[in-house]
Amino acid sequence: MHVVVNAAESVDGKIATREREQLRISGPEDFARVDRLRASVDAVMVGVETVRSDDPSLTLDDESLVATRTADGKSPHPARVVADSRGRTPPEARVLDDTAETYILTSEATTDEYRRSLEEGDATPIVAGSDRVDLGAAFEALAAHGIESIMVEGGGELIFSLFAADLVDELRVYVGSMIVGGRGAPTLADGDGFVGAFPDLSLESVERLDDGVLLEYDVTDADRGD
Repeated sequence: MHVVVNAAESVDGKIATREREQLRISGPEDFARVDRLRASVDAVMVGVETVRSDDPSLTLDDESLVATRTADGKSPHPARVVADSRGRTPPEARVLDDTAETYILTSEATTDEYRRSLEEGDATPIVAGSDRVDLGAAFEALAAHGIESIMVEGGGELIFSLFAADLVDELRVYVGSMIVGGRGAPTLADGDGFVGAFPDLSLESVERLDDGVLLEYDVTDADRGD
């Protein structure tokens, strides 16, 4: 499984305000880049908090990219993946519509009723882990469904968990020209944080887009035997 984390942050490393409101950090050039990146992968992934706060569709905006995927024999849109350990994805969430295939990664802490409700709504539940989603096992299950590449769009808790599990291959960060501030404002990688054995990043490119900078890194210590 090839995993690319893509995010936009302020100069001070924030991905949202302290009230967890969605921010417009980048501009049209970066939006187009993100759409192309989405089109290049098998699935786009977020955590349940992103679904609850932003209600993203996680589908492609550019119809030419949809047409290209279709011509290549792929689904019009990449699949959508939500990490949701406790079954908190709202039934009206846009990721549960029929625009694209959707997988909900969940744990044994959810009920059979919740999993059945996902299946009745055309989403596929993948149970991995007893109390929290075991991301490594969940990714193995996704691979069995034919998903070989994933773009992760957030949020900070999920991104930290993926780095902690040594599951990230690439990191792409757009740094916009703004200051957000706030001790409680979410960052690129929240969670417990690292105090040692930090992820080993190798800077591969720097590019100016809109009024900001795109940084692309390889994660050089990702080692899953794939």
